[in-house]
Amino acid sequence: MKRYAPFGIDALLVIVFCAIGRRSHDEAVLAGLLKTVWPFGAGLILGWVAAVFVARNARFDATALWPSGILIWATTLVGGMTLRAISGQGVAASFVIVASCVLALFLLGWRAAIRALR
Repeated sequence: MKRYAPFGIDALLVIVFCAIGRRSHDEAVLAGLLKTVWPFGAGLILGWVAAVFVARNARFDATALWPSGILIWATTLVGGMTLRAISGQGVAASFVIVASCVLALFLLGWRAAIRALR
């Protein structure tokens, strides 16, 4: 179970990010959540695959800020925005900035907290 906990935390935080975004724009949170989550969820999965691939010759640490956390965050952001654009969803510059900051806080923040506590 411990092995999959970091992915579960990341997935939960991506869902929370999307739910907060929908709520802040007065959109039905549950009714359209999947539409908002899927691009970032796919980006998150790609980020995890990339992080595991990069660490293939070393011990993979999903809680590490570098390279795992940074790679997962960047791929989630870029992959999510790319898939949103392809699917006709908005990718305004202000949204990219906010998403960058919030996803960094969420996906890197818990990793930094774990490092600080260790």
